[in-house]
Amino acid sequence: MTTVEDAPPTASAGVDQPGFDTVARAEHTPDEVQPYAELGLQEDEYEKIRKLLGRRPTESELAMYSVMWSEHCSYKSSKVHLRQFAEKAPPSDRLLAGIGENAGVVKLNDYLAVTFKVESHNHPSFVEPYQGAATGVGGIVRDILAMGARPIGVMDPLRFGDPQHPDTARVLPGIVAGVGGYGNCLGLPNIGGELVFDPCYQGNPLLNALCVGVLPVHGMRNKAAAGPGNAVVLLGAKTGRDGIGGVSVLASATFGADSSARRPSVQVGDPFTEKLLVEACMEIYSADLVVGIQDLGGAGLTCALSETSAAAGTGMRVTLDEVPLREPSMAPQEILVSESQERMLLIVRPDKVSVVLSIAERWGLLATVIGEVTGSGRLVVNWRGQTVVDVPPSSLADEGPVYARPMREPNDLPLLHADRAETLPRPRTDAELRETLLRMAASPNLCDKTWVTEQYDRYVLGNTVLAQPEDAGVLRLDETTGLGIALSVDGNGRYTRLDPYRGAQLALAEAYRNVAVTGATSVAVTNCLNFGSPEDPQVMWQFAEAVRGLADGCLALGIPVTGGNVSFYNQTGAAAINPTPIVGVLGVLDNVAERVPLGLRHETDLLFVLGETRTELSGSEWAHVVHRHLGGRPPEADFAREKLLAETIAAAAKVGHLSAAHDLSDGGLAQALVECTLRNGVGAVVAFAEGVDPFVALFSESAGRALVAVPLGQEKAFLALVDEHGLPYTPLGMVGGGSLEVRDHFTIPLDELRDAWSGTLPALFGSPAPAASVELEIEVAVEPEAAEPEVVEPEAGETEPGATEPEDEPDAEPAAGGTEREDGETESRDEPETTTG
Repeated sequence: MTTVEDAPPTASAGVDQPGFDTVARAEHTPDEVQPYAELGLQEDEYEKIRKLLGRRPTESELAMYSVMWSEHCSYKSSKVHLRQFAEKAPPSDRLLAGIGENAGVVKLNDYLAVTFKVESHNHPSFVEPYQGAATGVGGIVRDILAMGARPIGVMDPLRFGDPQHPDTARVLPGIVAGVGGYGNCLGLPNIGGELVFDPCYQGNPLLNALCVGVLPVHGMRNKAAAGPGNAVVLLGAKTGRDGIGGVSVLASATFGADSSARRPSVQVGDPFTEKLLVEACMEIYSADLVVGIQDLGGAGLTCALSETSAAAGTGMRVTLDEVPLREPSMAPQEILVSESQERMLLIVRPDKVSVVLSIAERWGLLATVIGEVTGSGRLVVNWRGQTVVDVPPSSLADEGPVYARPMREPNDLPLLHADRAETLPRPRTDAELRETLLRMAASPNLCDKTWVTEQYDRYVLGNTVLAQPEDAGVLRLDETTGLGIALSVDGNGRYTRLDPYRGAQLALAEAYRNVAVTGATSVAVTNCLNFGSPEDPQVMWQFAEAVRGLADGCLALGIPVTGGNVSFYNQTGAAAINPTPIVGVLGVLDNVAERVPLGLRHETDLLFVLGETRTELSGSEWAHVVHRHLGGRPPEADFAREKLLAETIAAAAKVGHLSAAHDLSDGGLAQALVECTLRNGVGAVVAFAEGVDPFVALFSESAGRALVAVPLGQEKAFLALVDEHGLPYTPLGMVGGGSLEVRDHFTIPLDELRDAWSGTLPALFGSPAPAASVELEIEVAVEPEAAEPEVVEPEAGETEPGATEPEDEPDAEPAAGGTEREDGETESRDEPETTTG
């Protein structure tokens, strides 16, 4: 055994299992009854395995097929639909790696690229909130690491049930603490997300996690186990029983009364080990020491061994006795399917093994040679001198069952469409209009999310440019040129419930718009598709329509889907969640100094609404908060108009015509005004033209709109630019004062508005847990050539360090800062379209 730690426990230590199942025994006992149904396999699937092998599978092989052919890992219900992302992909000269890789890679310039992806860890986060969320972050970080990139930021779209339900008080603090605890200790800024409440998520919260990393254009890594004779090295933590039957099983079953009994299946995370793993891998990459690399997440060693060998068309011979164990009594099938965290599989040339092991030792990590690549085309696993696995790796990774599930439009959809929110009672007086705005601002989905975001470190690493609650997270990548990226994740389950095609497009449109209002140009998309059981024809219809809508929308916008995740079985009993596609959009900023924040800053700036406002209230926050209503059809996404809006804002930002910009989405113009005025404590006076219904103007959720602030004296040049792009606009008012005034209707002092907006989450959940320590960032330098600067978040009213304007926004820093636009399964293996779980 080769290892960098003195005499670690191994699979052979202290074990006496003379009766374990072997390939030879399987060949001589063809009629032995096997528990394939208990492992989630259908009878025809089991028979397919027997046919592939020409015999019954061993216990270890059966465990491997059960996890790799699970819904989570094989995408057997989603593949037929996900192909549209490739078939309809618009051409892109930036895309270096896309669907089928651990994460998409996008070229920014001739020397720099970024990789990003969003995945789910829903069911584990319900069973064990802290560890489920923490390992969700850890898993997506390793996906980014496996591409050869240094992780530089995370995001966290979160969804919970009724905020007043006792179980929400159980899961929400734990999930938020898990996201913050792992990310903070890992030293990654949390730059954005969502926090959404809806009764449909009761018993099935959603924890989606996004990570972004940066790498040299020519530094991309792949997972292929090429080169017979190369060593297979397991790097990182020891293997234990945590996670056995975990993400891959939890993600492929609905929740019932026995959900709490599944607690042992949830993985246990150690962010400090993951930090060491990141640094060791970066050193290994810089010395060009690996042929291939794959993270160990869903399905553990089974997934990593089969995917790496299948990707190269090679084989592998592995000795499980060499795997360092936390629990020496583990059986071979347990070792193969354990989902213990903080592990990577490396393919290394024999003459480079000693260097890899020495690097691991220097970082205090285990590194063990557990096998070698062969040219046999077979994955052979030995245990205690006997062969327990002998299978074609492609049969595990690529040849799982594929189903064209029955689909049917939900029975209640015609009734939902007929029950339009536009017919609901509206405020009749100015006083009622004022009270509605305050009630909306204080509602759980629209209120201040500081309770969550203050538990996250948004400024670590010193390159976050925009801080919560900005529309998109912005990170600086190049200090010399100011090159940076903008990221946003968005979704709306109510919209998608009413119209899956249009709802998915609205999620894409909002994420695209959130990136656009910063002045960035959108270039790529990732997605996490959260749905109920694929065995329900109505759910499959929703899924198919959402995928179709997203693929069509990306084609219209000209930005490709680079990968992502599918999370099925999000339901308790027969009650599925609202279909919830989460869409992440990546944008590029040539110079982050030109980014546009959302907060109003300068007295006398002029306010305009770009885009058209229509009477679109179905599926809106107003209908949800005031009437607990869901019905009608959601707003329509107009991608031609979205592109015009993005182009206009980008052009205006480059010439300095905008001092603030904020997209109009949930809560409409009213919510945008609340957030823009409270951001820096600067008021506004707005007025509507004669004949305009102030209620519709304030609360409609028409897409393709943004609120912008233009410096006085630049309005003529700005409007000429808007006219040049053919974009409709409406003059709205002026920045200034200590109130939000809607002329001729009502005035709300900002202090009263802030009290309403900021008190909701503390009243519901009490004081938040303290943020986890990030001292490791000091101990382990990210860049050896220079110490990381201390970053201090400016107090309100302070001048932003390095700002281009003296009154720039308090929380926005070109060299330091962070963005969390907080409204917000399973860690999954990567698959040709998006990942399933």
